[in-house]
Amino acid sequence: MKILLTGHHGYIGSVCGPLLAEAGHEVLGLDTLFYRDCDLTSVMAPSTASMLLDVRDVQPEQLQDFDAVVHLAALSNDPIGDLSPELTREINFAATVSLARAAREAGVSRFVFSSSCSMYGAASDEAVDESAPLKPLSAYAESKVRSEEALAELAEPGFATVSLRNATAYGVSPRLRVDLVLNNLVGWAHTTGRVKIMSDGTPWRPLIHIEDISRAALAALEAPEELIRGEAFNVGRDSENYQVRQLGDIVQDVVPGSEVEYAGTGDPDPRSYRVNFGKLARVFPDVQLLWTARTGAEELAAAYTASGLTLEEFESDRFIRLKRLRVLLDRGELDSSLRWREAA
Repeated sequence: MKILLTGHHGYIGSVCGPLLAEAGHEVLGLDTLFYRDCDLTSVMAPSTASMLLDVRDVQPEQLQDFDAVVHLAALSNDPIGDLSPELTREINFAATVSLARAAREAGVSRFVFSSSCSMYGAASDEAVDESAPLKPLSAYAESKVRSEEALAELAEPGFATVSLRNATAYGVSPRLRVDLVLNNLVGWAHTTGRVKIMSDGTPWRPLIHIEDISRAALAALEAPEELIRGEAFNVGRDSENYQVRQLGDIVQDVVPGSEVEYAGTGDPDPRSYRVNFGKLARVFPDVQLLWTARTGAEELAAAYTASGLTLEEFESDRFIRLKRLRVLLDRGELDSSLRWREAA
């Protein structure tokens, strides 16, 4: 299968591309390279053939001969969405729909969309499944909801769209992000000895390693069309729902000498949701999601140690997406629409 992987140079894409290639698929990446030179030095970055292109600009003729698109490219979190809700809608929603239409016109048969469990927002204490009301609390989550709705309408026989509502990602990547809860907690523990929790620790989060996200994407690519066309799947495991304070305890156990510190206001984070992953397990019984928060914390701690990660690096724009974009804007390398002023 020939696959276009958007966002291949990002946090998840740097892991997903090699995994898809190892499974025997031909992978071409597409990225605008906002985060070049933001590598974690202890982790090798396997090369993926690619084209430099803004996802907003993809045309049908550029998708000829592809069998599938795996769409990861996006402004990647709530803080960036708050920086510019308009650009979040443009890049995360409008460009997703435009890309899917171009893919359908070009004869691509499958479109795997990287969505998010964050669209559940403030859910009850009961674990929510795919039929639960969607309560997005940010521009980022809203963009995922609208994209899913549009993709479901575009689905038709011969063009199977599927939305993978990933749990909160974690894990080591050549293009590390520390603006994710487990990556962040381990980073604080490693660089300061304090596991800094910025809420009261009660919010629930489902977690999933980026390798397991990639395995789920592979399963969606290879599944019979009738199983996935127009469908949405929560991606994770029921056992991997945690309260943030539980994650803090895990990190304290994993990083010697560290201690949990409640460093924020003590207010609860309004984003709190437990997620039911039964549909994924039923439809894809052979998919092996292998990681736990503890093994992920151990992996992160080892990588931070091997890289000699310092507090200065941890807090810099190198691993924090919003800071990186602001640096590029301040330097004048990006214009106000987040486009490169000159060819990269």
